[in-house]
Amino acid sequence: MKIGNKEFDTKHNTYVMGILNVTPDSFSDGGNYNSMDKALYHTRDMITQGAAIIDVGGESTRLGYTLISDEEEIERVCPVIEAIKREFDIPVSLDTYKGGVAKAGIESGADLLNDIWGLQYDDVLGKVVAETKVAYCLMHNRKEKNESWGLSDFMNQMAEDINRALSYGISKEAIIYDPGIGFAKSQEQNLLLIGNLDKYTKEEYPVLLGTSRKSVINYVLDVPVDERLEGTLATTAEAVFAGAAFVRVHDVKENVRFINMLERTRSKWVK
Repeated sequence: MKIGNKEFDTKHNTYVMGILNVTPDSFSDGGNYNSMDKALYHTRDMITQGAAIIDVGGESTRLGYTLISDEEEIERVCPVIEAIKREFDIPVSLDTYKGGVAKAGIESGADLLNDIWGLQYDDVLGKVVAETKVAYCLMHNRKEKNESWGLSDFMNQMAEDINRALSYGISKEAIIYDPGIGFAKSQEQNLLLIGNLDKYTKEEYPVLLGTSRKSVINYVLDVPVDERLEGTLATTAEAVFAGAAFVRVHDVKENVRFINMLERTRSKWVK
C-alpha cells in the first residue's frame, strides 16, 4: 500500500511506526516531547533507528484522559507535522478521531489518519478521509467493555468496522486495521487478540498492532511502564510471525533490530 510518497510491502514485511506524543499527559512519555525542538530531535532519532512512519498524537487516550478541544489539539500537532514534513522525508500519521483535527492535520502534511474510534465518534472524519484519499487506520473499540465476547465476536465487529469505513467511500487500498489492544477489553481479551493475530492478518486488510508499554504487559509481568520493553518485544514477535504489517512502538531501535533478526532467520525456513 502507499502512504504518502512511500510504498509499503504489507504482505511480506513488518514496519515500525514510531510514537511521537506531543502531549503533557500520555501514559508513558507525557511531557517529554511537547516542544518543537524536542519533538524534532526525537523524530530524527526514530528515523535514524529505522522507523518507517512517525505517528503524531496531540491528545492522551490513557484511561481517564481529559478531552481537549479541536483548537488545542490542532495547535499541538499541526506545527509539528509541518516541521517534520519540511525537515524529513518520511510519512507522518496523525493520531486523532476528530474530523476538524484530521482536516487541519492533512492540510499540514499528514499522510495517514490513526483513528482510535473507528469512525464511531465523528462523521466528519470519514468524509475527510474519503475526500483527501489519505491512508486510514481504524481501530477496534467500543464504548463499554463486554467481558463475555470472544474471537468470533471480534471478527464480526472487525467486518462491521471495515464496512463502516467503506460506506464513507474510503478506498479498500487505504485501510489498515488495529485490534485496539487496551481499549474496552479485559486483559484476557487483550491476550486473546494478541495470541490470535494470525486469524485476522489473513484477512484482506493490513494489520497494525499497538501494544507498546501497555498495561497488558504489566498484567503478565508485573512491571512498571519503564520496564516493559521485553514484554513489548514478545508481542512484536507475535506480529512478525502472524504477518502483521505494522507495530506502533515507543522503543524504535530495539523493535527494528528485533524485527530485522526475526525476518532474516524466518526467511531461511518459512517459504
